Amino acid sequence: MMIASALLAGPLHAAPSAAIKAAVANPARQAAERPRDRYRHPAETLSFFGVAPGQTVIEYSPGGGWYTRILMPLLAGNGHYVAVVGNNPRAVDGTKKLIATLPGAADATVSVFDPATATMAPAGSADRVLTFRNVHNLLMADDGGDKNGTVARAFFQAAYKALKPGGMLGVVDHRLPESASKDREDKSGYVKRSTVIRLASEAGFKLAGESEINANPKDTADWPQGVWTLPPTLQLGDQDRAKYLAIGESDRMTLRFVKPR
Repeated sequence: MMIASALLAGPLHAAPSAAIKAAVANPARQAAERPRDRYRHPAETLSFFGVAPGQTVIEYSPGGGWYTRILMPLLAGNGHYVAVVGNNPRAVDGTKKLIATLPGAADATVSVFDPATATMAPAGSADRVLTFRNVHNLLMADDGGDKNGTVARAFFQAAYKALKPGGMLGVVDHRLPESASKDREDKSGYVKRSTVIRLASEAGFKLAGESEINANPKDTADWPQGVWTLPPTLQLGDQDRAKYLAIGESDRMTLRFVKPR
């Protein structure tokens, strides 16, 4: 990645800090979640995104809390964790219940992403905004019948507003080959690298680096049930189960964007 490397202010792959390693190893994590580390590389990914104690870190759509259980202990007592969810009372309530059980709950809040106003947090309040495998959901969202990326554009605009100048947006998502059709991008759960970069650039971000930390060359991104064919979902059940387990989780792009100072 010669072009991306030239954009970096520091080394492409700095070794994870002791704080990040401790957060990944912390007992707040569920035992069932740890086997996915070999596909999701949390220590290396957070290090690449420049996440560190003392920061205000927004995680968009934390879901079941896989990364939340790493980020909150990392920031506990020294930083601020913000979970951003959609404007859904159940999602808000569920996320509040999740963070209440974790180390650093006193330093954590829940905020709502509003596509209509392209907001997710107070302007200029965050050092990092992180989203793990959510851009494809944003692109697939039905915003009044508009399938042209309205919600996704609003997300990137909201992230840009929320970040301080010099702040970073970290994106991990299932990677679709650039030669694939738009129909596959609309339905498969995979997203083209160029699409993510376009959306980020339109919002004002500059690409600051990319990594192959979460790449999987075994994934050809052309499965019968899209990305959900592969683990952990295994949409086809027992059909070709051994085959898909051997492939592992999806091939993922890992992109880092900066809000210019």
